Amino acid sequence: MPTSGLHRKVSKFTAEELLDEMDEAGVDAALIHPPSGWDPDANALAIEAAQKYPERFAVMGQFPLDHPEHRKLVHGWRKQPGMMGLRWPLLLEAQQKWLCDGSLEWLWPAAEREGLPIAMMGGLFLPKFREIAERHPRLKMVLDHCGLNRRGQDAAAFIHLDELVALAKLPNVAVKATGAPHYSTQGYPYRNIQDGLHRIFDAFGPKRFFWGTDITRMPCSYRQCVSFFTDELAWLKGSELEDVMGRGLCEWIGWDYRF
Repeated sequence: MPTSGLHRKVSKFTAEELLDEMDEAGVDAALIHPPSGWDPDANALAIEAAQKYPERFAVMGQFPLDHPEHRKLVHGWRKQPGMMGLRWPLLLEAQQKWLCDGSLEWLWPAAEREGLPIAMMGGLFLPKFREIAERHPRLKMVLDHCGLNRRGQDAAAFIHLDELVALAKLPNVAVKATGAPHYSTQGYPYRNIQDGLHRIFDAFGPKRFFWGTDITRMPCSYRQCVSFFTDELAWLKGSELEDVMGRGLCEWIGWDYRF
């Protein structure tokens, strides 16, 4: 099996193990992103978890984009248990070339027709991300991992911040603030990234700025991933905090979750 990068080095991570961690951290539900690069069975495992625990899990799934025979899967994609949309990180340079060589031009209108939101590591290719969002205004697009420079930390993570917040003018673009602690080399509560997160929040607002974790890669506990947002960000309170901590995401992707 390919390497899992900075993620936990374990041979398996079950739904039940995750539920135990969620309960300890005070997390009611989770949107699963099956890793497309290093676990070929991840999509099926995520769907199985959502089917078994529909009140706790939903899925933004994936399929290999370099196999043309899989294109037909987009039609009826949401009929799968717990399936809310599509997600590809496109971390590799070879994968990002697909954004420019026409390989994915079929995907955007297909997802748009099906009402499927698409999440990507758009911080690695913001100009192209913006171009796609502008050409397909009815396609909901999500910038994963805060939309920042995933290969940088501290100030280097925010080198494209102006370009990122400018995307807030497009109503079909949202930011998933996953992996935030990773962007700081300081310890909890990561004070040196709080102002940058505030600026992203101010641009996108509580309905398009979503809390998340990427928990198997974080330098802190699951509970600290929660309390970093609920307790440490002085500008995030009341109904806006409720939106950021789950309500806004569920509305955006169409997860009929009971709050």
